[in-house]
Amino acid sequence: METISFARGVPAPELLPIEELADCAKAAIERDGATALLYGHTLGYQPLREWIGERHGVDPARVVVTNGSLQAFHFVLSAFAGAGRVIVERPTYDRPRKILSGFDEVALDDDGLDVDELERLLDGGERPAFLYTIPTFQNPAGVTLSEERRRRLAELSGARSLRILEDDPYGLVRFEGEPLPTLFELEGGRNVMYGSSFSKTIAPGLRVGYVIVPDEIAAGLEDIVASTYITPVLVTQATVLEFLRRGLLEPNLERAGGLLRERRDAMFEALERELGGRARWSHPEGGYFLWLELPEGTDATELLGRATAAGVTFVPGSDFGGEPGSARLAFSFASPAEIDEGVSRLAELVPAAAAVKLP
Repeated sequence: METISFARGVPAPELLPIEELADCAKAAIERDGATALLYGHTLGYQPLREWIGERHGVDPARVVVTNGSLQAFHFVLSAFAGAGRVIVERPTYDRPRKILSGFDEVALDDDGLDVDELERLLDGGERPAFLYTIPTFQNPAGVTLSEERRRRLAELSGARSLRILEDDPYGLVRFEGEPLPTLFELEGGRNVMYGSSFSKTIAPGLRVGYVIVPDEIAAGLEDIVASTYITPVLVTQATVLEFLRRGLLEPNLERAGGLLRERRDAMFEALERELGGRARWSHPEGGYFLWLELPEGTDATELLGRATAAGVTFVPGSDFGGEPGSARLAFSFASPAEIDEGVSRLAELVPAAAAVKLP
């Protein structure tokens, strides 16, 4: 029996623009190999920094291109060393939770970060280094911060001089609904730092992410970056730039979005058929994941052991700081048929008499 993975938050191979990237890599080396194959600017391939700066309306000097967005998080964290604890969402991406030695948490609901709870935390005297948030198609919950809350959070950032690191790798992976303004756009980039990645919009193996920071932080990051790897992988950054210059990003997003929507809908349909009335789940309009709240009394970690034996895997919500009865299901990797079968296998292991406690 072949294992069906709802654990892998990565695109399936058929979502990757392999032929286009092969052409772009060849063209990038032929065009600028003397730069891309040598040590270069510490903060990234300069033409790509300029492209990103133009896209976001900022000075390229504020753009730091890194080997993936997690590397950008590391660098920002290093820049704020000793400046206080970091506030994160509950649940949140597991890697920052593993990296941070200590952090405070603010709950999520269907409309994203609870801004009221954040304000109470700040009223209590908390002076964080920064708030780390994934406002759009959040990993792991799949929820999106509402526009009303975005505006409140942007205002709060200014009023409290609250630094925010907005992590936005999924913002362009929208296949339903209307785009929302980023916190960075609403606040003007004074206190909000903006991070993103080409892992979810082009291919994760390229390892190209970036962060936009204030000038003074960018200057301080040069030593941190140089001490980490001297220079990032410029040849993949040059490949990404060639892909962007050829206008391939939007067609790729449209093609991938159609496939992802089909997979998400397959998961919705299977969950409703197999667990309707017994469980709850988020309803993302994009991204790679949804959040599953299992029936009361279910231990997702224990369930994972039995599910793995039955040929289906997922990530327990407790890995992200969630409740014991929660789980993250990725719909990006498995085919619709595999999703249907995988949910059926999983549902067979959930106690039939149990029901989720509705709010």
